[in-house]
Amino acid sequence: MRFSLFVHMERISPEQDQRALYDDFVNLAKIADDGGMHAVWTGEHHGMDFTIAPNPFLNLVDLAHQTKNVRLGTGTIIAPFWHPIRLAGEAAMADMITDGRLDLGIARGAYNYEYERMVPGMDAWDAGLRMRELIPAIQGLWRGDHALDGTYHSFPQTTSSPRPVQEGGPPVWVAARDPNSHEFAISNGCHVQVTPLWQGDDEIARLMQTFEASCRKFPEVPRPQIMLLNHTYIAADAADARLAAEEINRFYCYFGAWFKNERAVSQGLIAPLSDAEIAAHPFYSPEAMLRDNVIATPDDAITRIRTYEAMGYDEYSFWIDSGMSYERKKASLERFISDVMPAFA
Repeated sequence: MRFSLFVHMERISPEQDQRALYDDFVNLAKIADDGGMHAVWTGEHHGMDFTIAPNPFLNLVDLAHQTKNVRLGTGTIIAPFWHPIRLAGEAAMADMITDGRLDLGIARGAYNYEYERMVPGMDAWDAGLRMRELIPAIQGLWRGDHALDGTYHSFPQTTSSPRPVQEGGPPVWVAARDPNSHEFAISNGCHVQVTPLWQGDDEIARLMQTFEASCRKFPEVPRPQIMLLNHTYIAADAADARLAAEEINRFYCYFGAWFKNERAVSQGLIAPLSDAEIAAHPFYSPEAMLRDNVIATPDDAITRIRTYEAMGYDEYSFWIDSGMSYERKKASLERFISDVMPAFA
């Protein structure tokens, strides 16, 4: 099993300086690179300071000049916000600038808040259909002389300009949950990224079962890779783990509030959640975070991650977004690199 870092600039308070958050983002990526991690992933979001990431290609090109070895992944591009020709060309340019280190993760998106602003009237089902049209189109554009007569986009014969450095284009990863999404990814030669969120090991096992069943439906396709994205904190001791669980629980409460899209937003920030609101959440709690995420001392984290390796996961991505201070994120990541990763060498 290999390891990667999944990282954004997350902001829940106007007191947090955006430039300082970007510097923290770069520093964490450098630690991952120096520590021998396989990749750094960062995503796309718009108009919401909870995850500041309007164009991951910009961030990844910057990281390419400040790192040496890590692959650089979009985790993820939001498919319905892109025209196929634009995405094919921009991804190819990023692949060129990063010397062929780009991986292209693509998803349908998750937040209605963004849908309302970027593609008014679109729902999640429609977003998924747009993704299914987009991915074969960019693959065709990378091959060259590709025309499209689609539901959402149509264009005459076109070739991506520039062409990617990597033969066939950057590896494409699809964020998938249900069987149809897994089957779409595999049948189109894409790798799969899964995220259990707060749902724990039962969900991690179910997602692998879905992936394996989908692979069996397409025996002629070489087995793609599957990445597990999971909130992770490597603790100094039990008390430190408990504190991390409280911090990550707060982060998830904000995530849930953004996802429900019912709370007032001003200046890119959601109206603050009170301690009482956080304590009253029907299924988020510090105890649930400890149970359902890898928030543990190194030995316990190794034991937990070994079960995912045994299931067949190819990559474990350390999701570091948590609302914690940079210092706490840094300490956790350094413990992961020094005390957890060597057990899997």
